[in-house]
Amino acid sequence: MIERDYIMRLIRQFMAAIARFLDKKGQQDDDEKIKELYETYFGDYTFFHAATLDEVMESFQKYPEGERIYRIEMLAELYFREADLRSEPLREEMLEKAFNLFSFVDRNSKTYSFERINKINEIQTKRKKV
Repeated sequence: MIERDYIMRLIRQFMAAIARFLDKKGQQDDDEKIKELYETYFGDYTFFHAATLDEVMESFQKYPEGERIYRIEMLAELYFREADLRSEPLREEMLEKAFNLFSFVDRNSKTYSFERINKINEIQTKRKKV
């Protein structure tokens, strides 16, 4: 119960941080704020941009099993949001990572999410436009 409360609080904090970022998006310090989000919630910003999907997934082994799927979805959300700030080819890479992580969560989560499905569909649409 305490672990579940912790992860729910972490998700709420993360989503609030994303919302604050989106409210102020377009300012000069967007890159710094994105970097701060990665480092606050996941670790080294450079790692999460240079790593393969397998390496990213391996990095989640450090979290308790009950927490991993939530953290993976949080990272997918961050990749998804960051893609809008980037130009090609980095934009496509971010969308690809977000798509793969959201798809993994969708296949392995015990919770069905319309929001997640909508994001998967939105990513597919954005990728087709490229």
